[in-house]
Amino acid sequence: MEIQLSDPDLLRDPIAGYARAREQAPVVTLTAPGFGGMRAVTRHAEARAMLADPRFTLGDDSYQHLDVPEHCRPYLRTMQHLDGAEHARLRRLVTPEFSARRAAELRPRIAHTVGTLLDRLEQAAGPDGTVDLQEHFATPLPMEVICDLVGVPAESRPQWHVFGAAVAAGQGAAFTAAVPAIIDGAREVVSHRRATPGPDVISRLLRADGLTETELVTFAWHLALAGQTPTNLIANAVPTLLAHPDQLAALTNGPAAGVEELLRWCGPQLLTIPRQAQEDVEIGGELIHKGEQVTAVLAAANRDPRAFTDPDRFDVHRTPNNHLSFAHGSHFCLGAPLARVQTEVALTTLFARYPNLTLAEAPTRTMDPTTWRFPTVKVTL
Repeated sequence: MEIQLSDPDLLRDPIAGYARAREQAPVVTLTAPGFGGMRAVTRHAEARAMLADPRFTLGDDSYQHLDVPEHCRPYLRTMQHLDGAEHARLRRLVTPEFSARRAAELRPRIAHTVGTLLDRLEQAAGPDGTVDLQEHFATPLPMEVICDLVGVPAESRPQWHVFGAAVAAGQGAAFTAAVPAIIDGAREVVSHRRATPGPDVISRLLRADGLTETELVTFAWHLALAGQTPTNLIANAVPTLLAHPDQLAALTNGPAAGVEELLRWCGPQLLTIPRQAQEDVEIGGELIHKGEQVTAVLAAANRDPRAFTDPDRFDVHRTPNNHLSFAHGSHFCLGAPLARVQTEVALTTLFARYPNLTLAEAPTRTMDPTTWRFPTVKVTL
C-alpha cells in the first residue's frame, strides 16, 4: 500500500489518514514528488519492535548535508546518529544527568522560569488580553531550561533563544542558517565552563573527564536542538485541553498521567526519525530490504486499538500508556524526564494562573505530514 504525503486529505487530517492506513496494513510505503519512497510501520507492536531492533540504525550522516563552515563539520555527528558501542559509551556517560531524579531536582528552577515567562506573557498581551502563547511562552521555555542546564551565561542567552525559535520553526532555511551559530555558541559554553565551573551539566561532564572536547561541544549544541520537544507539545496541548474541559479539570489533579496522554494524543511528531535496514528484515509479514529507510508512524501506532483501549478517546487518567512518542529502545529520548516535568509545570501553572483562559481564534496547524504543530496559538488571558 502506498500513501502520498502530498495527498490533500492526509495534509488536512493526518491522524485519520494514517489510521486508515494502519487498519489496511502494518507496513506501508510513503511517497512524494521527487522523493524515492520510505517504508512506514503503522501498528504499535510492530513499530515498537522495529525501534528496538539493532538491525535498523539511524546512521551518522543526517546533518552532513548542511552547508556550514569547515570548522563546524566535526560537530555534525551527534549521539542521535550513532549506534552500537560508540553510542552506548556516550549515552552511559550523560544519562545520569537526565534521570527522573535529576529532572525532579530541576523542578523549582523550571517553576521559576515558567513564572517569569508568564509575567512577560501578560506584558505582551494586547488591551483585550490576547497574546500569542506559542511565541511568548511555549517557544522560549525549553530554551531557557536548556540554558540553565548547560550553563549558558546570561549575556549569551538572547542569542540561544534565537536558535530555539529557528529550531522550533522546523528544519528549513532558518534552521540551516542557525546551525553554525548554535555550534559556535556551544563551543563558547564549553570553553567558559572549563575556565569557570558551575553546577551545570557541562561542568559536571568536564569533571567526569569521559568526553573529548569535540564530543562535549557536539552534545551541547545537539541538546539545544533536541530539547525543543516541549515547545510544540505545550502549544498542541492548550487547544486540546480547552476542547476537553472535563479532562482539563482532571489534569490539575493528576498531571503526570495527563502529560503522557498529551504525548500520545497530540505529540508534535507524526513520524519518527527514519532508520535504515542493515539487512533484509520481515515486519508484519512485509519484507524490508537492506538499505531501505523505515519510519514508525506515531500518529497511527499511538492510537492503535490493538494496544490501547478506546484509543480515540482523550483520557488524562489513561494507564498504562505505552505510547511511542519518545521512541523506544537504545535511542529512547534521553531528555524525556526533563520534557515531562517542563510540560507538567508549564500547563498546570498556566491554567492555575489563568483559569478563564480561552482561545482567541482557532489555531491553524502546519500542513506537514510529518509533524503536528501550530505556528501560532492566540489566547485571551
